[in-house]
Amino acid sequence: MQTNQAFTILQNAGGVRAARIITENRPKLTTFAVRRMAKKLRRGVPVAKIIHRKWFYGLPFYTNAYTLDPRPDTETLVSAVISDIACGDAPKILDLGTGTGCIIAAIIKNSVDTHGVAVEKSWRAARVAKRNFRNLKINDRIKVRRASFEKPNAVHEKFDVIVSNPPYIARGDTRVDAGAMHDPKMALYAADDGFAAYQAIAQNARKWIRANGKIYLEIGMDMGRDVRKIFESNGWKFTRRENDLSGTERVLIFEPRECLTTI
Repeated sequence: MQTNQAFTILQNAGGVRAARIITENRPKLTTFAVRRMAKKLRRGVPVAKIIHRKWFYGLPFYTNAYTLDPRPDTETLVSAVISDIACGDAPKILDLGTGTGCIIAAIIKNSVDTHGVAVEKSWRAARVAKRNFRNLKINDRIKVRRASFEKPNAVHEKFDVIVSNPPYIARGDTRVDAGAMHDPKMALYAADDGFAAYQAIAQNARKWIRANGKIYLEIGMDMGRDVRKIFESNGWKFTRRENDLSGTERVLIFEPRECLTTI
């Protein structure tokens, strides 16, 4: 099929932007493939899920139905970590619930001599993370571990930096956008009105953090106060917050309470 014909069909199904992205990334398309993609667009399937590719922090990531598509808001989390480690010693990083691996990969690619562990309980998502680490040529700096951060024995080491974008949408929340409906539910929803994952991390990550380490967490809208309470009640000290480009509080940073000196 000619590119202009494919573009017209895809545009009618999903708009100009979707048609442009698909035809630029898939220049050779059969009639069958175009009509199948158009059908997916009409069902609200995100373009990234159709072409299996999403850019994040200037890097290309493979994504599929078993992983959460990387989102621009999460770049705030990556930037916060990179800005803190830029002038320090090369840290050891732990990524909890890695999914595509986009968070730890972006940090590793933009820092010197860093290495780490990516924890993921879904074996299908873990395969995606490994694929992305290989494609980015950093698989020698990141180990993928099949485990759940809800279990205290998921990790047996200590780290300088812990990062996580855990599931934080309350089950039954109807405000989820159409694109997210095609992401895996385990990467989106959490019990206890969306706070269950934070509770598990707050309890278990104390065993995984070094004395002067920091934990960086992405949070949902209006969750900051409650997440702070969860972590402070589990022996963490809040150090600062970071807002995303829209001005929404997006990242909270904590340290183990006993490592901070009182002024």
